[in-house]
Amino acid sequence: MKVTLIAHTVMPEKLVAASAKLCYSAASIDTVMEGLTEEKTASFVDMLAEIGHESPIEHASFTFGIEGVSRSLLAQITRHRMASYSVQSQRYVAEKMFEYVTPPEIAAIPEAAAEYQQAMAEDQAHYDQLTAILKEKHLADKLAAGMPEKEAARAAEKQAIEDARFVLPNACTTKIMMTMNARSLKNFFRHRCCQRAQWEIRDLAEQMYALCVEVAPHLFKQAGPPCVSGACPEGKMSCGKAKEIREYYRELQNKQKEER
Repeated sequence: MKVTLIAHTVMPEKLVAASAKLCYSAASIDTVMEGLTEEKTASFVDMLAEIGHESPIEHASFTFGIEGVSRSLLAQITRHRMASYSVQSQRYVAEKMFEYVTPPEIAAIPEAAAEYQQAMAEDQAHYDQLTAILKEKHLADKLAAGMPEKEAARAAEKQAIEDARFVLPNACTTKIMMTMNARSLKNFFRHRCCQRAQWEIRDLAEQMYALCVEVAPHLFKQAGPPCVSGACPEGKMSCGKAKEIREYYRELQNKQKEER
């Protein structure tokens, strides 16, 4: 998995602070950005977190490039609807020797790993064979209809892989560009940084969290799983490791402070 913070709102914390300043003072639009020193910006952002006023943080957005994740993860992440997604299409991009994600529990058992690799190889073989069969049929139809050969070949392959992709596994990797505002990100971290989240999307969430803390430490100071800023809400389903998790996120915050 590779996660990159491609772009984010310029001066995200100052923009959020200006939004808060407009809400709680007589500032005008012309002057709302004035006088926001680093200390005052941090004070406004911290105040918003303390009183639970979250709408001002929606003005800051973050765009991530995500590679090497499974189509299974894609099905989970798009449940977070307050976001924008662009995903590499299997309708337009042929999966020649597709890459795939191997769950750690499978990789740890040689017998399971061998079975898994065989399944992936078989899926690739079925995909290639289906693509070839379908392309041959579509090409013949398009040539018979008078389409030029090069154009017919391109159109036939596109039509073939559109149907052949149905045999590809959830393990097949994909590439995603995703944009979320800070409020949606905090909600995402609350659910996906939790130890009860599935391992792959938790790994993604933790990497995204670290990138966000680097550029907006006050904005994401209380972000992470629920137990970082309060009690665990999972009841009997709790992992029972709240103390260790709080320490883990405290260390992440301190590490970012030292690097800055």
